[in-house]
Amino acid sequence: MAPEGGGSGTIGWGEYLQYSLSTTVDNRAIGGRSARSYTREGRFDDIATDLVAGDFVLIEFGHNDGGSLTPTDNGRTDCPGDGDEVCNTDVESGILTYVAYLENAARKFTDLGAYVIVSSPTPNNPWETGTFAYAPNRFTGYSEIVANEFENAIFIDHGQLVANEFERLGASTVDTYFPNDHTHTSPGGADVVAQAFVRGLLCSDGPLAQYVTNSTSSVIGSCL
Repeated sequence: MAPEGGGSGTIGWGEYLQYSLSTTVDNRAIGGRSARSYTREGRFDDIATDLVAGDFVLIEFGHNDGGSLTPTDNGRTDCPGDGDEVCNTDVESGILTYVAYLENAARKFTDLGAYVIVSSPTPNNPWETGTFAYAPNRFTGYSEIVANEFENAIFIDHGQLVANEFERLGASTVDTYFPNDHTHTSPGGADVVAQAFVRGLLCSDGPLAQYVTNSTSSVIGSCL
């Protein structure tokens, strides 16, 4: 999602949303961040400072939130659980769950009059082994939990939408979208991932859909 992707010619899909929306897109994604580290660095607070009532905020994490807090805390892993669990390590005390970090951010934004879209994480290359394989990880369910907590929020299963399109395109095409590793996309891959998100918008009942400039027939994929 981040503008610089993972470096070495990769790019995040968030950079391609501007080509499908008639409203201004301000991509605040930062590579290598989790919900925890993004919070700790004050980036959600920075967004809140700049928000105007009626703005839309898209929240999508998950690639850097997994792992274990022991024996070494990498500063990104969230506390396990889907509620108000709290963890402490030698690096940091008061570590919250993925759900809690996103709920805190979504509450901050909706209280300011923004509309929040909570999106499931996109898949790594599902053709990496030569056979298609995709299953939603726990952060998909966690993201849906968060969205359901707020009246002015929706959930988009971006991961499944992307997986469906990658399966249709096949291994020979999708493998070219991951030139360096199984996570970070080429410009072509980022474009497909962005289009899948736009399909999710059009299939939702969220108000951001009215700003989609593509004709419905020109957007890849189908509703879930």
